[in-house]
Amino acid sequence: MKRDPGPGAPPGTPPLPRAARSLVVAAYALLGVAVVTDLATNPTLTFSPVLATAPVLASIGTRRARVPLLAGLLALAIVAPLALADPDVALPVHLTAGATVLAITCVSTANVILVATRERELLQSRSVAEAAQRTLLRPLSERINGFRVAVRYQAAAAEARVGGDLYEVLATPFGVRLLMGDVRGKGLSAIETASDVLGTFREAAQVESDLTAVARRLDATVARRRVREEFVTAVVVAMPGAGDAGELVNCGHLPPLLRRRGEVTELESPVPDPPLALRCLVGGPYHRRRFSFAPGDQLVLYTDGVTEARDASGRFYPLAERLAGMPDLAPDPLAARIVADLRAYTGGGLADDAALLVVRRER
Repeated sequence: MKRDPGPGAPPGTPPLPRAARSLVVAAYALLGVAVVTDLATNPTLTFSPVLATAPVLASIGTRRARVPLLAGLLALAIVAPLALADPDVALPVHLTAGATVLAITCVSTANVILVATRERELLQSRSVAEAAQRTLLRPLSERINGFRVAVRYQAAAAEARVGGDLYEVLATPFGVRLLMGDVRGKGLSAIETASDVLGTFREAAQVESDLTAVARRLDATVARRRVREEFVTAVVVAMPGAGDAGELVNCGHLPPLLRRRGEVTELESPVPDPPLALRCLVGGPYHRRRFSFAPGDQLVLYTDGVTEARDASGRFYPLAERLAGMPDLAPDPLAARIVADLRAYTGGGLADDAALLVVRRER
């Protein structure tokens, strides 16, 4: 996935929309007409107060403080010839016009400095947050012990770089193990919870032979640090290296999709299990589901940012239906195809962060 420039990159000036640009040009034209009219007509009338709009116009769409400052000084310099061209206008009127131009120049320049400073601070905050997320969601190897893997993470907006979606794929003594989850929360608390869940999974997946034991460890981790009723939906999948069997434990998450020869099946759990941190409310053990996962089969794990994305009429994105109609592709191009289709379906915008993990057994 493409990333924004690093923390050292300067904030760029966003281009003005065409309509706004046209209005600014029209305002400059009117300002020029007012100055020419003042110089050529009645010496008892002056248009010099309108020069106060010059620094305001110059400040639109720029992050350089010198632009409105120079525009204001130029406008202030024009006040003098207008005063000479209008000798019948009282001197206090010209002085007031000059003072107004100077005051608005200061305000416009200060506003540009403030906006530029805030944008730099926001860029730095986003860069730190993005770096934190890159640390949590480490890059995945394309090939892991006979499986091919691809992942996509889509932020809800260009300004949003950190969410509660999490994923991991690990080679363990018990085969390849996968995790897909979604923290029900936002901000730093969600990042901390995601970090704890990923840390626990990376350790437990290597030492616990029973997949339900991994789920219990994850539940205990989230339960110990619950903040403001925060919980995590997650699905844990194990795919042994030998044979074509797989198993999963679904902790309140969306069911993975198994794609085999063009047909897509939802892998529902035999008994619904609660999200992580809520096991104590219902008691009992976690339930494991076994499924066949033969060479050529693909498994798609995802978060609700994918299936709850809506089109213009408010209909949810039908991932299983769209997946069944897509060509047989390797995980990486298939993940790219799904994301492109999702963007087209929603018109380019997402209401929530979306994570997608595609795995195919090669042998």
